[in-house]
Amino acid sequence: MEIIIGLTIIAVGAFCQSSSYVPINKIKDWSWETYWLLQGIFAWFVFPLMGALLSVPAGHSLGELFFGANPLALFLTVFFGVLWGVGGLTFGLSMRYLGVALGQSISLGTCAALGTILAPVLLDVFYPEAHHLEKLTASVLLGVLVTLAGIAIIGFAGHMKSQTLSEEEKKQAVRDFNFPKGILIALLAGFMSGCFNVGLEFGSSIHFPESPAIYQTLPATLLVTLGGLLTNVAYCLFQNNRNHTWNDYRKGHVWANNLLFCALAGILWYSQFFGLALGKGFLAGSPVLLTFAFCILMALNVVFSNVWGIILKEWKGCTPQTLFVLASGLLVLILSSFLPQILDTLLDT
Repeated sequence: MEIIIGLTIIAVGAFCQSSSYVPINKIKDWSWETYWLLQGIFAWFVFPLMGALLSVPAGHSLGELFFGANPLALFLTVFFGVLWGVGGLTFGLSMRYLGVALGQSISLGTCAALGTILAPVLLDVFYPEAHHLEKLTASVLLGVLVTLAGIAIIGFAGHMKSQTLSEEEKKQAVRDFNFPKGILIALLAGFMSGCFNVGLEFGSSIHFPESPAIYQTLPATLLVTLGGLLTNVAYCLFQNNRNHTWNDYRKGHVWANNLLFCALAGILWYSQFFGLALGKGFLAGSPVLLTFAFCILMALNVVFSNVWGIILKEWKGCTPQTLFVLASGLLVLILSSFLPQILDTLLDT
């Protein structure tokens, strides 16, 4: 029963993340770099800080935790957050050229696979005595392969969409649709975004021993998002200067509206990792699902992002064959979320 609860919490977080880009459509009279920076402050600092504070027992502080942590673990957690920040920037571009559904599908699918595999591999390089590679069991690796298969099927559906729609129909669905450029950017975004899970794993020891299990990964989440915030702040301020959009911050008449929707986008985005932390607390009895939890989150993000893509009419005008291929890919992704646990159970019986 605890496994079902854990997976349900992760699924709710995935739905929230997939919905986080909808409020951005309500932001008025700001350039991309301005609203991206403001929503990022909420998503990568304000709400992660609030989450991390939940893990602090009475009489202690986050400063005490971080200053007492292993310096190498602290540095690597933030460092991989900086690399993840690059993925976050290119992630936005992938949706610009492919749309919410296809852009998130390719980026998050690549992120899911690489994040799951890279974390134990790199941890084994720094801490070989802990035998982290043992986490990559046959069940986990097969789950990753099935996830990649689902992403490939959805990618093929995107290719079919590109081939069957006219240029005018493509622009109606996604204004800047460009399949070749979008695919390359989405793959880069996925590769760099996978560093988020690597950072979480390097920071897995950064918590108070008496913290509840469901909150123990939240301090590491804050450190990773802070690293990503550094990357995004630097880029957004550079774009403000390059595009002469500093005047955005002086538009007092839109601040109330834009801050509201930036905050809403931020809390929806952060919900995925808050849900991941809480969900993993219920998966402690299944080492396979603990290792695969990040991949489950990303796969469900893809499923829900395509639901939003359908709602936003990004697949409007596609042939029934294209929609069938898309549905098949989504079903494979849903299967991949449960496959490792099913296989592990069968191997134990």
